[in-house]
Amino acid sequence: MNWLGLAVGIGAFLIIGLFHPIVIKTEYHTGTRLWWIFLLVGIATAAGSVMVENALLSCLLGVFAFCCLWSIKELFEQRERVRKGWFPKKGK
Repeated sequence: MNWLGLAVGIGAFLIIGLFHPIVIKTEYHTGTRLWWIFLLVGIATAAGSVMVENALLSCLLGVFAFCCLWSIKELFEQRERVRKGWFPKKGK
């Protein structure tokens, strides 16, 4: 039996679930000015994904990389959700 697909699926589910609160907290505390950190981490983990020989680790690094890159878009969309009043805005 090959459990790789199931392991990647579970890992992807957990990584995606982890990024949802990260984006919300990042936007709440710092706004959108740290978007470049998501970019650098995404590029670094994408590069790591192609350099790692272990298939499971390579897949999970790839999922993590693209979650970081997708989070840039979500960070700016979260700003709009806050502006619309759907999420709380941090007071001064």
